[in-house]
Amino acid sequence: MIPLFVLLGAFAISSSVIRYTTNRFNFPLAGRIALSIMLLFTATGHFAYPEGMALMIPDFIPFKKEAVFLTGLFEIAAAVGLQIGRLQAMTAWLLIAFFILVLPANIHAAIRNIDYQTGANTGPGLAYLWFRVPLQVFFIVWTYFFGVRLNNAAKSPRKRMPINGMGISK
Repeated sequence: MIPLFVLLGAFAISSSVIRYTTNRFNFPLAGRIALSIMLLFTATGHFAYPEGMALMIPDFIPFKKEAVFLTGLFEIAAAVGLQIGRLQAMTAWLLIAFFILVLPANIHAAIRNIDYQTGANTGPGLAYLWFRVPLQVFFIVWTYFFGVRLNNAAKSPRKRMPINGMGISK
């Protein structure tokens, strides 16, 4: 739940700052900044609570604690990659794959009632999935929209509008 608030809050703040400093809205940039801030926020959990997060990983995956650290590093790298023009689309696609790949860990944690901060079986349980699965889909859609779709639209050549039908461009 907190990552959603971080994402939306960062989007509101970055949209406002961009509008104030440039006198125009730049929603693609604000969306990527917000996603990067959320990723940096969630990456901190990988380093602050590695034992609890390792319990979220299904049993058949080895080196759980190392996987937690690697995924935290991936989130940091993705946060940076979203801000580098030539890496934005590739980073967004990798992030979409990442969001799909980590969903089983969230499902596993819900089934086992794992609280990633404490590592105890005091988590919200299966009811959590009614929120988490749609949230994961929302993150995927956000990443696609701001990292791929709007990124590609911004790079496409703009058609010049003729003035008075005389072929004079603005």
